[in-house]
Amino acid sequence: MTNLRIGIPSKGRLSELATEIMHQAGLSFRRQDRSLFARVADLPVDITFLRPDDIPVLCAEGAIDMGITGSDLVLEANVDVATRLELGVGRCRLAVCVPDDAKITTIEGLDGCRVATSFPRITAGYFQQHNAKVHLVPLTGSVEVMIALGVADAIVDLVETGSTLAANRLAILDEIGRYETLLIQNRACRHNGPADRIVRRLEGVVIARAYSLLEYNIPRAKLAEVEKITPGFRSPTINPLEDSEWCAVRVMVKRKEVIDVMEKLEALGASAILETQINNCRL
Repeated sequence: MTNLRIGIPSKGRLSELATEIMHQAGLSFRRQDRSLFARVADLPVDITFLRPDDIPVLCAEGAIDMGITGSDLVLEANVDVATRLELGVGRCRLAVCVPDDAKITTIEGLDGCRVATSFPRITAGYFQQHNAKVHLVPLTGSVEVMIALGVADAIVDLVETGSTLAANRLAILDEIGRYETLLIQNRACRHNGPADRIVRRLEGVVIARAYSLLEYNIPRAKLAEVEKITPGFRSPTINPLEDSEWCAVRVMVKRKEVIDVMEKLEALGASAILETQINNCRL
């Protein structure tokens, strides 16, 4: 039987994110120069390096069994693939943008205008929903300069921090949707066992990145109160200290909530509060 084939982006930020999360999940591979293929060490898995927007189509057609790509590209490709896992990285927004000094304040105000985008299918559907007839200018490269070049009156493009928009004196008129990086799979994949193993490994990394391990000491008399703040995944780990009136607590906490939780614990008398990064986990 052939190896499980996984497609990942060949270059760019999405390639870096995909490679990092796979290596963290123990899927070690090395790309030789500009080779299109690599073998995962100690596993029957082959890696294929592809254009991100080709990955949904090639996965749907069975050329690859699984792929890592953006949910925006899956939607734009309009193909039937299974989403196995949201990877929690590469989050972005697809937005309609106009010059920051434009007098247009509604989507309907773009009726009859030229709109440049790398997402013509999504964009056409969006403007159709808003009963605005626009002339689409499909592009495969950067679109943020197209208004300045006189090619378009507005653009539909991905927005992360907004710094690129500010540099080009653009403003968001409306947000079409929010997207992130996905692990997708061909619905007729014949390698379900290895595929499930890959999903489980990557899932451990995704969960680990969302949580931190918090450890602290607390008087036993306050244990019930702090358990309300840090209930843990199922329950916290509690160990006795040499001083019988104190105990040590070890618990997983959502990383975005750690600072707030630490302050609440400190207010209740907790001490020696430590945060430790989790690299991988199985829950």
